[in-house]
Amino acid sequence: MPSAGMIKISSACEESMIFSPPPLAAYCQESILIYVATSGSNVPMRVLETDSIESVKLRIQTCKGFVVKNQKLVCKGRELARSNSLVRDYGVIDGNVLHLVLRLSDLQVIIVRTCCGKEFTYHVERSRDVGYIKYKIAKNKNLESIVDQEVFCNGEPVEDQRLINDICNDNNDSVIHLFVRKSAKIRSRPVEKNIELSIVAPQSNDVREYDVDTENRHESQTETEHNLYMLSKPPGGEILLEPVIVNPKVELAQEIRDWIDSTRDGLYSGNYPIRSVEGTGGAYFMLDASGNKYLSVFKPIDEEPMAVNNPRGLPLSEDGEGLKKGTRVGEGAIRECAVYLLDHPKSGRRSFSGELRGFAGVPLTVLIKCLHKGFNHPEGVTAKIGSLQMFMENNGNCEDMGPNAFPVEELHKIAVLDLRVANADRHAGNILVSKGQDGQTVLIPIDHGYCLPDSVSPLSSFSFIF
Repeated sequence: MPSAGMIKISSACEESMIFSPPPLAAYCQESILIYVATSGSNVPMRVLETDSIESVKLRIQTCKGFVVKNQKLVCKGRELARSNSLVRDYGVIDGNVLHLVLRLSDLQVIIVRTCCGKEFTYHVERSRDVGYIKYKIAKNKNLESIVDQEVFCNGEPVEDQRLINDICNDNNDSVIHLFVRKSAKIRSRPVEKNIELSIVAPQSNDVREYDVDTENRHESQTETEHNLYMLSKPPGGEILLEPVIVNPKVELAQEIRDWIDSTRDGLYSGNYPIRSVEGTGGAYFMLDASGNKYLSVFKPIDEEPMAVNNPRGLPLSEDGEGLKKGTRVGEGAIRECAVYLLDHPKSGRRSFSGELRGFAGVPLTVLIKCLHKGFNHPEGVTAKIGSLQMFMENNGNCEDMGPNAFPVEELHKIAVLDLRVANADRHAGNILVSKGQDGQTVLIPIDHGYCLPDSVSPLSSFSFIF
């Protein structure tokens, strides 16, 4: 799925402005006149039926300044997605209106001011959350802990899991101003059978913005401390990530165990899950311990489309059926894992071959149980079960380029997979494009929550060709 949002520029009245450069007389005799709907107006533009879609976008870029990769052209409800295709291939005729759709910027300017008057400027992806901003601040100051930071926007506290994109929508501004201050900290240590909780609050004359805590460090003289004794477990259980083992006789491969451990280490290091701004359900990018690399994508079953904790505001399913006929809400994670297992290597079943990459290249996917406050918890923080899929480095998805760039063998592999699992949701947005070790284009199929349906609709409802 694309990493950026989209905004449509709707059409209105015509203007006399012509896209430059003006066409020659000979060109006009063979050309057709179309209208590009942009900025509240229909702008006339002459093109040849033999012009490619990419050349049309280049002319729009020359005149309007909209970068080609940020453009989408839609005619009569159909996107002109294939850059190498000709205007006539899409049936565009004289007098047609092409709606110009612009991709929003992936980056947002964030200005952070601290209680000590210092300012920092960051360019942050809109899909990041406030927890990531806190991490960036801590990294900038070479700190080990970020839990003692509170973030405010327009005087109101902002939760760590709040997405930058949501804040942008609320403020409608190109620059977001955040204020950060230090909050009280709670430390714990065992005392015989009890747990000692230390509430540590900074003095008002403490000019330090943050305090680096280590277990062996003595308390600062500028801090006041109050000790409490409680018969309870230490707060270390607030984060959990472990595989769901269905068959205890099957042992996970060491590569899988290392990957799960690395994802868990990323949470323990204070890196919040980053909720994707795309899709109809909750999908979270998980970072490694350094916070600089994506490792996994987690999809909780209770945040699936039409599920009880869906973060997109979709209505609950009345009969339990999912968005696709034959699928059930809450079973998407199991279907994702099942497709990974069925996509076994040519050498045999995964339990015997030990290979991680299968025939069609479905990324490694396992079922896990995860507890973290960064997920969507309307009724309180609880552990969630869902699919954990290995994040694959990519150069975008198939929506971003024409079909001529795709090797036929790669397409055939995905088509075979979709036929085997009766995939009801294959489209260009859930096929990633990457490069193999030999430099050749590799296609990576993802999003298999609507595969293996209980009942099958007419074949026309399934899409195997893209």
